[in-house]
Amino acid sequence: MSDEKDFLSAYRQDDYPRPSVTADIVVFMVRAEDSGNYRRDSRTKLSLLLIRRGGHPFKDCWALPGGFLNPDETIEQCALREVQEETAVKPASLLSVGLFSEPNRDPRGWIISNAFVSIISEEKVRQQSGDDASDAEWFDVDFTQEDDGGYMLTLTYRDVTLRAVLTEESSSFGRTSFLIKDSGGLAFDHARIIATALTVLRSGAKEFEYIFDFLPETFTLTQLQNVQETIMNISVLPANFRRKIAPLVEQTDLFTQGAGHRPAKLYRRKKETK
Repeated sequence: MSDEKDFLSAYRQDDYPRPSVTADIVVFMVRAEDSGNYRRDSRTKLSLLLIRRGGHPFKDCWALPGGFLNPDETIEQCALREVQEETAVKPASLLSVGLFSEPNRDPRGWIISNAFVSIISEEKVRQQSGDDASDAEWFDVDFTQEDDGGYMLTLTYRDVTLRAVLTEESSSFGRTSFLIKDSGGLAFDHARIIATALTVLRSGAKEFEYIFDFLPETFTLTQLQNVQETIMNISVLPANFRRKIAPLVEQTDLFTQGAGHRPAKLYRRKKETK
């Protein structure tokens, strides 16, 4: 024990190079878009929360919410704090996407990012810019694989369109890593983080993971199906979807109200039993 005390008393952290640590948060929402026809359900789009950087580096560029880890907090606490400070959005939970530690990923120096996914239901969104963000907006997301095998990430907000071009670097444990060919105007390596987060989200949605988090406590089966289709960018036969989702949901005594068509029954996620 005395040997350990002697070792620690002589140990100096400053003798060793240390990186700075940040948290970056990929905040997704599935939002409804008015179809313009009361007889039809609203279309849905996958949206991503971005902030416009108010300072250097990458001043005025769009980026993920995030910031530096403080000595008195965990990386998860840092992620929650940063997204609230910069956007006023309060995530209920976080899903780890992974570490991004390439030596030259940040022009300020050796900085490692811990990336997280957070899901916000549309009814809870009240975003506004703050802290070192000069603006915060929801961008519609389109992520497709091109004929040459590369990937196009397109983010759109009003007249602003960001197009990043990526290639697949590796795939393991159900997660894909990317390399950036063109950042499309996104700051740092955030195009790579977003692409990785999207593959995590799509992989989970295929098995009905995460999709409930995009909706309020009660929902219609059509709303739930729309969420899965929107995330995965596919169409699913309603009968097949309802057969597969049946073990995971339960009916309530409630119905939709105020719709222009026949009220639909509301469901909720079935509680897990041990």
